[in-house]
Amino acid sequence: MRNLKKEGDPQNRFSFIPTTRQEMDRLGWDCPDIILVTGDTYIDSPHIGAAVIGRVLLDGGFRVGIIAQPGMDQDHDITRLGEPLLFWGVTGGSVDSMIANKTASNKPRRKDDLTPGGQNTRRPDRAAIAYSNLIRRYFKNTVPIVLGGIEASLRRVSHYDAWSNNIRRSILFDAKADALVYGMGEKTILELAEGLRDKMDYRHIRGLCYIASQPPGDDGFFNQGDMELPAHTVAASDKEQFARMFSAFYANNDPRTAKRLYQQQDTRYLIHNPPQWPLTQEELDGVFELPYVHEVHPYYAAMGKVSALDTIQFSLTTHRGCFGECRFCAIAVHQGRQVISRTKASLVREAVSYASHQQFKGIISNVGGPTANMYAMTCNRIATKGACSNKSCLFPTPCRSLKKDHGPQIQLFRALGRIPGVRKAFLGSGLRHDLVVADEVNGQSYLEEVLRNHASGQLKIAPEHVADEVLELMGKPGRNVLEQFLKMFEDIQKKSGEKIFLTYYLMAAHPGCTLSHMNDLRAYALKRLKMLPEQVQIFTPSPSTYATLMYHTEKDPFSGKSIPVEKNAGGKEKQKAVMNKQKHFTGEVRKNKSNH
Repeated sequence: MRNLKKEGDPQNRFSFIPTTRQEMDRLGWDCPDIILVTGDTYIDSPHIGAAVIGRVLLDGGFRVGIIAQPGMDQDHDITRLGEPLLFWGVTGGSVDSMIANKTASNKPRRKDDLTPGGQNTRRPDRAAIAYSNLIRRYFKNTVPIVLGGIEASLRRVSHYDAWSNNIRRSILFDAKADALVYGMGEKTILELAEGLRDKMDYRHIRGLCYIASQPPGDDGFFNQGDMELPAHTVAASDKEQFARMFSAFYANNDPRTAKRLYQQQDTRYLIHNPPQWPLTQEELDGVFELPYVHEVHPYYAAMGKVSALDTIQFSLTTHRGCFGECRFCAIAVHQGRQVISRTKASLVREAVSYASHQQFKGIISNVGGPTANMYAMTCNRIATKGACSNKSCLFPTPCRSLKKDHGPQIQLFRALGRIPGVRKAFLGSGLRHDLVVADEVNGQSYLEEVLRNHASGQLKIAPEHVADEVLELMGKPGRNVLEQFLKMFEDIQKKSGEKIFLTYYLMAAHPGCTLSHMNDLRAYALKRLKMLPEQVQIFTPSPSTYATLMYHTEKDPFSGKSIPVEKNAGGKEKQKAVMNKQKHFTGEVRKNKSNH
């Protein structure tokens, strides 16, 4: 990937990517090379996938248009930019559309922060499939359709779909698309665009999936060789085979060690190339310093307020990737286990650009990433040999090879505080409390710095539970680590007099969790935390996570033991209700007075 230009195309400096015919006319474009279709409204921000891909392609010399949340019952939206010369890029948006549209109890979500007006009326279920069908309805025999974004990324092989309670085949086949870009797609999409422009074979590009009539031959593209996954029909009918398929898929997610995978879907094969190489630090800086407007495009802003803008408009992403590997989280499969951090200089430059924005009030709402405090934490082994296949970086305890140092984050916060016009830089992302405890040199200093200067009245942590048998299935640290963090937090509070409160994110109905475990969690919260946390979510079986594998098979894939799994919507709600402040169902038999 070339070094991205800091200034971008001067013609488009601080202007939006076109979404109307009039904008294209002003640029002198007869038609775009690429049209991106997305399930989110168009916010020109480095926090929005379609905007990032659009900016990268524009910077690469391609003419790009964006159509956001097209209407599904007419042709006005999908046809307004015409047909692209090279390809359509289709994404369900920043969240899998089924998760965006349905709660964990399968109830419709009424609100959507990424839709103008906030009403969840614009994003169809299975959006990537729906948009691909919409394109083909109005553009027969069109140029290639390329899927991307997290919905495509997590559904790229045969996967368990909780909403249909079924094993669905690769979304590439169901969408009848031509290619699928998975993971963080900047390098892959640029290579693909260049290949299509130059009429070159794109089947060797990393981070890409495509359909073939037969398994790949010995073409010499990839050094690690090929691996066949159990066929879709086998994985769909046999839970043990599905578990074997998923474990092989998960094990081949590191670009340094991954094999090319292939899987028979019907009479044809999914070809799954190895993951793309991660961006270098310089490349990551370049992506975030492209000329984003940091606003909603006026065409969509006229339709109503977009609540997500309040959170992301003046927020800094410090790094990409997560080595935490919580088993209910898909970040490791989508962004990777290696953390790539931006330079302090790049983050300061972005913050300085905020200070000159007419809407900036001096507050940077968040300085963080997938996990707030992994910035500049590295492991030399991951960078050179790939992630370990036989152990996790943090579970059950942090690995000795991992550099657990919050010093660079302290320096970054202080550098941001010296920028004229910046009054406060807050830590809005969740904090990995076990990393703070594990950092014997700077952990306490970091927590003191955050509590003193960067917490807006509360600090977020995600212990998720306190029952050790549930935490083990989650891949989360035990209760004793939470106790160590709480003691550190309370000691700092006593010394400083700061009135900062902890916000706890907890989870009900995770595989292995029972009503009894939730009652233990309630008792612990009342006794130790002196409160009942409000941030309690029901486990959602999102595709391509180990927890979802547990949900489907009702087994711990690491021990092979059977585990209890609550699949009834009412049972899930009862587990969550245990944490309500009012009287709740506990599952205990209650005797009335006449029995005594």
